[in-house]
Amino acid sequence: MRQVPSLYLVPTPIGNLEDITHRAIRILTEVDFILSEDTRKTGILLKHYGIRKKMVSHHQFNEHQAVSSIVDQLKSGKVAALVSEAGTPGISDAGFLLVRACLREGLDVEALPGATALIPALVNSGIPCDSFLFVGFLPHKKGRQRKLKELATLPYTLIFYESPFRLSKFITQLIEHTGPSRKASVSRELTKIHEETIRGTLQELSDHFREKDIKGEIVVVVEGTL
Repeated sequence: MRQVPSLYLVPTPIGNLEDITHRAIRILTEVDFILSEDTRKTGILLKHYGIRKKMVSHHQFNEHQAVSSIVDQLKSGKVAALVSEAGTPGISDAGFLLVRACLREGLDVEALPGATALIPALVNSGIPCDSFLFVGFLPHKKGRQRKLKELATLPYTLIFYESPFRLSKFITQLIEHTGPSRKASVSRELTKIHEETIRGTLQELSDHFREKDIKGEIVVVVEGTL
């Protein structure tokens, strides 16, 4: 008989609350407790689906201190689900340290398929999807320019996460390293009411977003070098 996992990694909607699987809802109902990056947002999701379950805060600022005690609970027979604020846990969010610790202790971990922002942004960009590199968030200062210089030479489609407050500056930095004619797309507020994807050259995107008051989660997809 297949072993019941001690830890489930459960993707949650990135915006539209309908974007969750039946299996994910069942797992969230059955586990002993839920590890949540943002208990307020997770609470909204649980209430929407009529799930009443103990939540424990688990995010990048406390995960180093919390991993050991969580693993002890799982070793005692408890079963937990890890969810991020939105999307798949472990993708630019807390999760890796806990998964690694569980595996080292011989605990079974299972990841459910589900929502993540990078794939819809990629396939909707009009830029080749056959070979891509997910970069996520670049460092804000140290090593940022060096990383951009390295990435600019790669033949793969590049996928970045970026803050709306830094988007215009980020596009300018991309132009400095790749040139203004590289094709790109910016997806904003995916699955939400104000969802939009703007496509064009980096220069066209720079002109579009300049002086705009930009809000929402941002995914930038950039064509690889030809």
